[in-house]
Amino acid sequence: MDLARRTMHGALGGVGGTLVLTALRKTLARAGLVHTTAPEQVVARLEEIGALEGLSPVAKRALAVSAHLAYGVGSGAAFALLRRDRGDAKTEAAVGSALGVLAWGVGWSSWLPLLGVHSPPWTQQTPKVLLPVLDHAVFGAAWGLLYRSLRQV
Repeated sequence: MDLARRTMHGALGGVGGTLVLTALRKTLARAGLVHTTAPEQVVARLEEIGALEGLSPVAKRALAVSAHLAYGVGSGAAFALLRRDRGDAKTEAAVGSALGVLAWGVGWSSWLPLLGVHSPPWTQQTPKVLLPVLDHAVFGAAWGLLYRSLRQV
């Protein structure tokens, strides 16, 4: 399969994975386990430093949703560039989960702390730091299954 097609399938898998992650997040929020997502935290940080002056609450929410979707699409496209082999559904879900956790590790240990969104996970004392790991593993598993299905088309 050519590079452009793989990337497109990966990006579409990223959209689907993001929708699955959003459903998981809404369920966890209803249970009181999650309060803000990373995109919401980034928007809050941008607001703190004055980068979003004049934006309405609706526009800030749209920015957070757009960032969430863009991150999922971008991650899905990048995963597709890393994933060349094809496996059965269990393999693709497992590889996708591993890639999702890798994406979590990169973001939560580098650019998010550098932007001042939060401290690195190894300095946090709360089990809430594990929820984003779960999020990213679920996103990755959904991505892997969707990507596998799209590649068969």
